[in-house]
Amino acid sequence: MNERFFAPCPRGLEPLLVEDLEAVGAQAIRALPGGAQFAGSWETCYRTNLQSRIASRVLWRVAHGSYRNEEDVYRLAESVDWPSLFGVDERLRVYVTAVKSPLKSLEFITLRVKDAICDRFRAACGERPSVDTAHPAVRPHLFLTADSATVYLDTSGEPLWARGHKIAKVAAPVKENLAAGILRLIGWRPGIPLLDPMCGSGTFLLEAAQAALGDAPGLSREAEEFGFCRLRNFDAELWTRLRREAAERRESGPATLPIWGSDASPDAVARTRQNLAYAGLEDLVGVAQGDILEIEAPAAAGILIANPPYGERLGEIDELAAFYPRLGDALKRHFAGWDCWFFSADTALPKLIRLQAKRKIPLYNGAIDCRLYRFPIVEGGNR
Repeated sequence: MNERFFAPCPRGLEPLLVEDLEAVGAQAIRALPGGAQFAGSWETCYRTNLQSRIASRVLWRVAHGSYRNEEDVYRLAESVDWPSLFGVDERLRVYVTAVKSPLKSLEFITLRVKDAICDRFRAACGERPSVDTAHPAVRPHLFLTADSATVYLDTSGEPLWARGHKIAKVAAPVKENLAAGILRLIGWRPGIPLLDPMCGSGTFLLEAAQAALGDAPGLSREAEEFGFCRLRNFDAELWTRLRREAAERRESGPATLPIWGSDASPDAVARTRQNLAYAGLEDLVGVAQGDILEIEAPAAAGILIANPPYGERLGEIDELAAFYPRLGDALKRHFAGWDCWFFSADTALPKLIRLQAKRKIPLYNGAIDCRLYRFPIVEGGNR
């Protein structure tokens, strides 16, 4: 039996999410700003959680209706037979998102949805579930537009970009699903040489290596960590089979991959190596300390991807204004024949780097408006 779902994703990656959903057999797919809705069986839901590199989570639609005030939303939430969906001993947290909603307080409507769920449980079994805002087992979501309300249950648990293989992090990273999307947007495919010369904690390297091996991203997490494991309709036998099939599809791979990372910070290099080792990929990816202004290209041609810092304070802006022209010179000197891409919220980057951007792709890193700039580096004049 088909159910209805919604999968959010980073804004700008919706077409790639549609590709992921098509690959797992989803039906009635419709891309929307920030995600896509689709229909499918529970196997489709499990496969999306296991295999999509782009989805942030998968939400199961359990109620939908129009509303005018908080009590309308309460009645909609109370109409759901929550005790048939999960046990009273499961800790919950309610999430609310609104676009152009006339309601004045999202905090109050969050409480009303929680009350509706607890009231339904109390009427059915004489007790209510506990609330746990830090580590909830069950996550109802309410999405409000100007006049409609949709109630979902989260089937993912922790967001899907939390692959489970990164234990050493640095500040302000690019999320894993955004990195995976960027790799597809820039035309990288397994076998094409790839370099991240500002690798931070190694997100691009990890995503590229897993894609090269055919690893399903959800395999990095413990099997029982997904939200659907807490639902009464959980099919453990189906889930075990899907995980086993995904593990069998993993490529043994060569001794090494044409994927390299570097960073001027020895701490970042150490973190990247630690993350690669935890994912079992340390022998496949080359990582070394090095300044992007000085390192040599590791191959005659390939793709360079970097997420450079962008200035938020005056001193940082001045430093970048001096850095970017030197970066352009270094690319011309060391990376002729390479396709160089930079993901940044700094709109001054193309002008300051003094190279002609052949393409600009708008993307969002969370709420931050960013651009993905392409600079194909050729011998001779490119300015």
